[in-house]
Amino acid sequence: MMQSRAASSLLAQLSRAIGHESAQNELRWMRQTLDTPPAGICPTARSVEEMVSRRIRGEPLQYILVLIPRPETEDWALRLADLARDTLRSLTTNRPLSILDLCTGTGCIPLLLLRTLPAGSAHATGIDISEDAVSLAQENADLCGISVPADNIPHPNKRSRQSEENTFKSVLADLMHPDFVRKARLAPPYDVITSNPPYIPQVEYDRLPASVKGYEDVRALVGDPAGVALPTLPAADRDKGLTFYHRIAELVRDHDLLAAEGTLALEVGDGQAQDVAAILEGKAAMRRIDVWRDPWEKERVVVAHR
Repeated sequence: MMQSRAASSLLAQLSRAIGHESAQNELRWMRQTLDTPPAGICPTARSVEEMVSRRIRGEPLQYILVLIPRPETEDWALRLADLARDTLRSLTTNRPLSILDLCTGTGCIPLLLLRTLPAGSAHATGIDISEDAVSLAQENADLCGISVPADNIPHPNKRSRQSEENTFKSVLADLMHPDFVRKARLAPPYDVITSNPPYIPQVEYDRLPASVKGYEDVRALVGDPAGVALPTLPAADRDKGLTFYHRIAELVRDHDLLAAEGTLALEVGDGQAQDVAAILEGKAAMRRIDVWRDPWEKERVVVAHR
């Protein structure tokens, strides 16, 4: 009886916010996600009550149900995990794979890789400019059962992969800062570098619906941020949402972030793949560059190798 009353109360609360029919469907999905999480992903809440409370406050349902990238991001991250396994097999030293995720957000890309790769075979670091994002990524690692190194600092080249767990650390740092590598406490080179950076041109951001602007941090969306020191962009690349790709290419070039046989994977926006491939070839001297399409045949990720 108590459970029935609690369920009725939750339904009534959610119905007032989104309507009765939608509330019924969403409550069912919430319970299913908690009872039987889909393989390889993690619920972002521990109870239906928490989910309903967040939904009433206006949080999008997909953020509440699971920690999961968008389907197109999940697709390429899983493909990348296959490449990472090949890299593991080719390592001549008994050490874990080192992964660096720039603009990590919720941490969904490195956490998906860590959940997919064998236990003890990889350590990942996620970097973000947002304190909320860094905190959320760490919480999500905990929800996924992925541990943090005891001293809170990953040591990608010092751990045996025989008996330890995969680990993740999120770090607060500004990718655009001139001293970024030191401030982020990076330990290059990394075997895998990933990023789904902000790439929306300002003119497109201005046309986004209010629900997106009101919930998403503008720093996570706009690809040409105003009011910060930016890398030098050729005239042809200005106002196209490509600033972060130029910066990442510069960091790879100037600080040897990527290992000799490493892989760099960058998600891109619609129509940006060829421009990003040209940036990596021109600025970072990357020569083996592929463009992967998503399940909907959009050019979605640029994958480059040293």
